[in-house]
Amino acid sequence: MQLSATPYEERLTAPRSWWLVSFLVGVSFALILLPFGTLPLLGGLVGGTAAAAVVASAYGSPRIRVVGDSLIAGEAKIPVSALGAWEVLDAEEARAWRTYKADTRAFLLLRAYIPTALRVEVTDPQDPTPYLYLSTREPERLAAAIEAARTAQA
Repeated sequence: MQLSATPYEERLTAPRSWWLVSFLVGVSFALILLPFGTLPLLGGLVGGTAAAAVVASAYGSPRIRVVGDSLIAGEAKIPVSALGAWEVLDAEEARAWRTYKADTRAFLLLRAYIPTALRVEVTDPQDPTPYLYLSTREPERLAAAIEAARTAQA
């Protein structure tokens, strides 16, 4: 497999405030278990914090990569030859494509805490997906990596 000319990899990590919320969930569990003694209190603090951190990490773990001749976004893998025009979406336009402009057949890898996105048309006639909506902090860089992979393939 040939690597793309402009490699791209991004992990859509959860914001820092979510880790504070994870700790506060642990404190809540600790308070619930307070009447049962010190050991259950500590178990609630550690267990609740760990469980909330696992949920925050799992939700914030998808990656977007351009590897060789493929775009890999979360669970989806699509060859760049099946991709058409792309559009960089600022915060306002990205919100519009997440709500009233959205197509129910589209592949959405969205995270509400990331305001910008890239919308890429799917040109494969066998694929019913009209476009990919990818939340990304660097949409211009992702678009450049897709273009570089497309030209390297040609």
